[in-house]
Amino acid sequence: MDSDQVDDQGGLRADGRRPLELRQINVRLGIFGQADGSAYLEQGKTKILATVYGPHQPRGAAARNTANKSTKGIVNCQYSMAVFCLSSGERKKRPRGDRKTQERSIQLRHAMEAILNLEHFPRSQIDIFIEVLQADGSDYCVAVNAATLGLIDAGIPIKDYAIGCTIALPDASAACDGEENLGIGILDVNNLEETGSGVTLSVVALPETINELTKEPGLIVVAQGSGQRLHLSRLEAMKLRALYGCRNIKTILDRAVRHHLTNIYVY
Repeated sequence: MDSDQVDDQGGLRADGRRPLELRQINVRLGIFGQADGSAYLEQGKTKILATVYGPHQPRGAAARNTANKSTKGIVNCQYSMAVFCLSSGERKKRPRGDRKTQERSIQLRHAMEAILNLEHFPRSQIDIFIEVLQADGSDYCVAVNAATLGLIDAGIPIKDYAIGCTIALPDASAACDGEENLGIGILDVNNLEETGSGVTLSVVALPETINELTKEPGLIVVAQGSGQRLHLSRLEAMKLRALYGCRNIKTILDRAVRHHLTNIYVY
């Protein structure tokens, strides 16, 4: 995506959104009865299904590894992408097991471990399965959001939401006047923006950062690829805007959870 396609000070992006505007978010919880918890999440055209099983006794290699370690539970995450998920219309050769899905599985596990009180589940295992049904940008962050909802639907206590938001800076060389109190960059990017020539970051905000934007502990930043170099001063400004997006996404998801629980318990 070229820098002249978007004005970071208020112009419209290719899909009609402003720089701070999120894509439409649709949430459904408890859609898969065979799992302990499940959630379906759409952000724009990116569609993710998350299923959660557990806590249960560890099986296979996990059982052997935890035989003498009973102080904390373990989290197993599997990140898969449907062969038909790519927005370009191409078919993915392998739904899982390639380098990208393996990296995403590890990153997702780190995010989930940060919000779970694993010491409350000794000798136990929690399985989280992510299926990317359609990928149109920001699929890792949408997966984090869906996994968090899946844990909530499973009734597993969490410290707080783990919220992901992807941000892009179409032209990393553009001048920054330093007056933007919400940082720089465009929020919740689609595939066109994510694969452009600029800089893209995926930010996952954990409990310590979701309410107070200035706190750094608990923040995971994943660089997703860049066609340009990014100065460290711009990284801080991009993180600030991404955290603004995380806060707004959390508000939307929390409203959906409360609505779901109200429908369950009010007869």
